[in-house]
Amino acid sequence: MSSLFEANAPRPLADRLRPKTIAEVLGQDHLLGGDGPLGRMVAHKRLASMILWGPPGSGKTTVARLLADATDLAFEPISAVFSGVADLRKIFAAARERRAMGAGTILFVDEIHRFNRAQQDGFLPVVEDGTVVLIGATTENPSFELNGALLSRCQVFVLARLEGAALDTLLDRAEAEMGRPLPVSADGRAAMKAMADGDGRYILNLAEELFTLTPQQPLDAAGVTESVQQRAPLYDKSQDGHYNLISALHKSLRGSDADGALYWLARMLVAGEDPLYIVRRLVRFASEDVGLADPGALTQALAAKDAYHFLGSPEGELAIVQAVLYLATAPKSNAAYAAGKKAMSLARETGSLMPPKHILNAPTRLMSELGYGAGYTYDHGAADAFSGQNYFPDAMARPTLYQPTARGFEKELAERLEHWARLRAEAGEPGDGARPAPDGPEGEDGR
Repeated sequence: MSSLFEANAPRPLADRLRPKTIAEVLGQDHLLGGDGPLGRMVAHKRLASMILWGPPGSGKTTVARLLADATDLAFEPISAVFSGVADLRKIFAAARERRAMGAGTILFVDEIHRFNRAQQDGFLPVVEDGTVVLIGATTENPSFELNGALLSRCQVFVLARLEGAALDTLLDRAEAEMGRPLPVSADGRAAMKAMADGDGRYILNLAEELFTLTPQQPLDAAGVTESVQQRAPLYDKSQDGHYNLISALHKSLRGSDADGALYWLARMLVAGEDPLYIVRRLVRFASEDVGLADPGALTQALAAKDAYHFLGSPEGELAIVQAVLYLATAPKSNAAYAAGKKAMSLARETGSLMPPKHILNAPTRLMSELGYGAGYTYDHGAADAFSGQNYFPDAMARPTLYQPTARGFEKELAERLEHWARLRAEAGEPGDGARPAPDGPEGEDGR
């Protein structure tokens, strides 16, 4: 219970401007509007257990509290950072007492992903029997951070980062609350929104700091940046943002968008990503998505690794930029990647079939008597240095694994393979004929 002194204590601007009704929540109409899933739940005063997943400052805690108010449920908030099993037991006991009196309870767990798997399992019985309606809040991907059993009992709702119009409204509310305009120009206001990076709480804290200033002229973007500390981009090298950005870089390279690839590279470097982690992905990309369409791609990626090792940051990052541009503008082929997958699958299916005897060495008399090496033709001594012999197990039909594209260097490789296929057919090699045309199927998993 708040004391009289506590009621008169100063409160941060962000807390004073916390929405009092669902209608005041900004940027989440897709959930809270009349046609949104949470809006429909409120209309029927029936809440399901849920996970609210969204970036910092998107309103997860506020939404949970307002849902409790709108449905007349008791609100029990805890933080997974500061709470343990003993705290949960007390809440569960109180919830059971309320339930016996016909009242319900919302258990709000902030940073729910911080609970370990065993602690998360502790929610299952009370959620399943309706003792509590669980609302968990997380900034991390629930698919990776929460138990499958808990997720199966909760609906996941994704809160959006606040866009420009919502941030403008927050600044308008701040000016109304303070009774005076912010000491910034239009350019400075735009800089505030850019620094907030979708975080409503951050922009209100920033506004509160700027309200303490009395500059002779309204602050422009440079003045705002000088007056407050620049915000680091939201990025956790072990969590979802890390994988989202490396995926964006990889897909931009695959799509031959040099500018897009440079942007995502810069986003990762500015956020403090280990450059060698990025280079490892570039090396993988060179083989997986460029392959023999441009054999120089792998050389460029490995050279970027060596250059960065030699120079370090920031000079070595230019070599990474060069590799990104080379890979983005190179002809693309995943034919080597697809061929490797087909070969692995075929190797598993065919088990331990022996190679044909004519391509086996015969270092002992017994092996020679058994026919090892008999009939082998030395390719360098054959016309065109090509014997056309069979190199697959005798009991196995000859497959076609590598199907080069008609792009870049692979166009030349396709012509060579087609030439050798014709020679094989003329020599009567069983099971061989014309190879599939270039640009045939290029992989099965859509990567």
